[in-house]
Amino acid sequence: MNQIMELKFTSKSLQRQARKCEKDEKSEKLKVKKAIEKGNLQKMSETMDSFERQFVNMEVQAEFMESSMAGSTSLSTPEDQVGSLMQQVADDYGLKVSMGLPQAAGHAISSKDEENVSEDDLSRRLAELKARG
Repeated sequence: MNQIMELKFTSKSLQRQARKCEKDEKSEKLKVKKAIEKGNLQKMSETMDSFERQFVNMEVQAEFMESSMAGSTSLSTPEDQVGSLMQQVADDYGLKVSMGLPQAAGHAISSKDEENVSEDDLSRRLAELKARG
């Protein structure tokens, strides 16, 4: 819960910084426009460099925030709550849930009888669909 609050605070802080950067961008654009009007290339170059630094800083902050949010989302969800939610949904729909991840060697191989029953059932359902359509 603390982590979520910290992320919300960081998000608000980054939004304020983004608004400040946007204001700075506008003022820098005005400076560039004035520099172009005056033909002062040195001043224009300095202003463009300043703008580029601000833009890179904002981009780094946004990238950091995105990676923090992505990493914390999966870490902040308690495993037992996820498991109980999965079990609740399974109970609601009459499903069996294995609480572990499926393993390649753990799958049962169906017998020929089950395959024949499944094929017969599929054939019967196909025939019914064809009869309707």
